[in-house]
Amino acid sequence: QVQLVESGGGLVQAGGSLRLSCAASGRTFSSYGMGWFRQAPGKQRELVARISSGGGSTNYADPVKGRFTISRENAKNTVYLQMNSLKPEDTAVYYCAARRGVVVQPPEYWGQGTQVTVSS
Repeated sequence: QVQLVESGGGLVQAGGSLRLSCAASGRTFSSYGMGWFRQAPGKQRELVARISSGGGSTNYADPVKGRFTISRENAKNTVYLQMNSLKPEDTAVYYCAARRGVVVQPPEYWGQGTQVTVSS
């Protein structure tokens, strides 16, 4: 069982930056593919970025390419999402997800979510 706790959300103006963190419990964090998903009101949850268990491979959704960066520190059991040049359409609840293995999909575990609101 893995527990995920997100932090770092908040209210920011368009063009600003936020860094989300996701702390994971357990001693085998490096064995899990990790990812960030988001869900805006009235929309389906979507993948934002994912990172392989070893950290050597990352993928991004087209709307965030060049603006968001996912990274992980296995020694700290933490995955990050650095979000720059934020836009109002990035407003959503952001969820951390994990799955044992190289890639995160389909996720096995979810965090509780953290709200990101970007004002215009």
